Amino acid sequence: MMEQRLGRVSSTRDTGEILDRIFVHDYVLDVEIGVHHNEKGVTQRVRFSVDIDVTPGPDTLEDDIARTLDYDYVINGIKDIIGRGHINLVETLAEEVAQHCLAHPRAAWVKVVIEKIDKDPGAVGVEIVRSRCEA
Repeated sequence: MMEQRLGRVSSTRDTGEILDRIFVHDYVLDVEIGVHHNEKGVTQRVRFSVDIDVTPGPDTLEDDIARTLDYDYVINGIKDIIGRGHINLVETLAEEVAQHCLAHPRAAWVKVVIEKIDKDPGAVGVEIVRSRCEA
């Protein structure tokens, strides 16, 4: 059962637990990524889309960003991961982003889509789904 309201999705997973969803979509950064010799020492434009199901807080948010899983947590995590240097596989990058997201105590499930957007003839990439029980 899914109900979309003002950019937020409330969902019920297999456990029956009610979860909220936050997302970062179409976030583009220059990334050193790839296994081919022509991909070493250069950057490529990469698009990140991340959906995270979060457990509702035990208390009200009281309009306080410290009580939520902040979008900047996702964005800064991505920047930290790519800031470490060259990554060979898109799959490795996706896994690291997923693990970062699931490290947040309120995160229950994550979908990470990563696309190299300048490959001929269009975008190529990977989509992974992970949950806390797998982390």
